[in-house]
Amino acid sequence: MNKKLLLPIAFFAFAIVLYFGLFRDPREIPSPLIDKPAPAFTLEHLDDPSKTISTADLKGKVWLLNVWASWCPNCKDEHPDLMDLHKSGKVVIVGLNYKDQRRLGLEVLRKTGNPYDINAFDPEGKAALDWGVYGAPETFLIDADGIIRAKHVGAVSPEIIATKFAKFFAATR
Repeated sequence: MNKKLLLPIAFFAFAIVLYFGLFRDPREIPSPLIDKPAPAFTLEHLDDPSKTISTADLKGKVWLLNVWASWCPNCKDEHPDLMDLHKSGKVVIVGLNYKDQRRLGLEVLRKTGNPYDINAFDPEGKAALDWGVYGAPETFLIDADGIIRAKHVGAVSPEIIATKFAKFFAATR
């Protein structure tokens, strides 16, 4: 190949990649876990370290795993929408308190309300790492067979709940 053409071809290829990258939603990070079994975990409850929660405890239920932390500003933004979803009773919501201090997480829930049916405590983020979590908030929908069916990076909203998650909700919890 002519060496004079190599630079323009490389530039053109780079420009195409950049062009398409500019129009992608950065919250739509593809997850290799979609349609795969949810990674197993056994973690302490945030509010009671003598109790544990595991993925096995949730088998047979459709549930959301919402990764959150007291230090996360977007978690505060999504909180009212999670409270509304919790009140609706449409799905089990499991909180995963991520890289946080127990007392700070509990303080947030005391002040703002608790949208979670169960809240797991992952102070070092080890369980979240198995789920491919990049940061908080992230939300996963797991079906009754324990398969991850959807993921959303960033704060959930009523629109996200309706378009990404609601089609999986069970009629009863």
